[in-house]
Amino acid sequence: MISTVVGLNWGDEGKGRMVDYLAADADIVGRYHGGSNAGHTIQLDEGRFTLHSLPSSVFRPGVRNVLGPGMTVDLDGLLAEIDLVTRHGVDPSGILLSGNASICFPFHRDLDAHEETRLGRNQYGSTKMGISPAYGDRVMKKTLLVRELFETRQLASRLSAVVGWANVRLEKIYGEPGWDLRDAERWAADVRERIEPYLSDTTAVLTQAEQADASVLAEGQLGALRDIYFGIYPFSTSSTCLAAHAPVGLGVPWARVRHTVGVTKAFSSCVGAGPFVTEFDDERAAFLRDRWGEFGATTNRPRRLGHFDAVATRYGVVMQGADEVAVTNLDQLSGTGELKICTGYRIDGRVTPDFTPSVAALSEAEPCYETFAGWDADITGIRTYDDLPKQARAYLEAIEALLRVPVTYVSVGAHRDALVTR
Repeated sequence: MISTVVGLNWGDEGKGRMVDYLAADADIVGRYHGGSNAGHTIQLDEGRFTLHSLPSSVFRPGVRNVLGPGMTVDLDGLLAEIDLVTRHGVDPSGILLSGNASICFPFHRDLDAHEETRLGRNQYGSTKMGISPAYGDRVMKKTLLVRELFETRQLASRLSAVVGWANVRLEKIYGEPGWDLRDAERWAADVRERIEPYLSDTTAVLTQAEQADASVLAEGQLGALRDIYFGIYPFSTSSTCLAAHAPVGLGVPWARVRHTVGVTKAFSSCVGAGPFVTEFDDERAAFLRDRWGEFGATTNRPRRLGHFDAVATRYGVVMQGADEVAVTNLDQLSGTGELKICTGYRIDGRVTPDFTPSVAALSEAEPCYETFAGWDADITGIRTYDDLPKQARAYLEAIEALLRVPVTYVSVGAHRDALVTR
């Protein structure tokens, strides 16, 4: 049975801590899209860990951790993460990398950074981790799949073609030095040797798991509003972030998603460019950002902050097919005073409760708010829903009514145990 944990918004919703929690009951957890642009943070007794490529379940003993064919993998970054978690007691034999995942080469990061520089004020707010060029090259058949590193008879010619295409762009478009083919060959030989222990036929592994009715949890990255097809294009990522894509991205396209937990913060946050209807003014955002530590897990860029946007989040619920919702970071609202929830957008003089991913429409939209009383109590030690302040419960129940799906998890702190279930 495949279940999914996915973002309902712009990413940074707290999916990592929910995957870590739910992985306690999973046999396999898999990443099915994206790459090192993800930043999933887990707070354990041993410290705080931010994972960019590995599934957030990696610290759960006995769970197998799959990197599926839908990913584009920064192999250097992945190997560094494996070294990190191994030093903290993780058995790396449970890490399984699909040979059909594509490679995000070092030059993809260069191309990403150069393109953002070229765009100047019109840039998309990329993480500059090479994701867009890497996915573009996969579609154009101009990159390598992981398994091709081991197909040595063809590797030299394939690598030459890939590097040649990269250098055309680096040199002719951006006026930057290209990648030396001999350096590329040495790099390929090095990562091939180090990645071999993790290479796996993940489709066979997951097929056997499905046939045995094992519990498979798919971990999404970013959120519905960053989806390449249904997000706020072009301020999107370059893969599909939706739960429906999980079987394809994991390598078992015939399987079904039977359960989806959508994750959203108790307030809205966004990293990167593009319209953000409920955004706070600069002074309030700066104050709360410092107080809450709201900086991107991958880039450390300051997150843009705003009131909870039920219009955008309801769209995320529908696009993700979520049947449960986890609301994270509720504890951060303690002591912040009056709270607001956006229940509609005013566009061209008309109020609508419906979201559109149109940049033109969102750029003109004005938020319509309902106001709620805040609370001052420290809620980080609470583990029972009825023990939350009545104002917090009223706020959560309003969110639940607007989203039209049950809120079943509420996080009240950074640690994996700081969770209220209903």
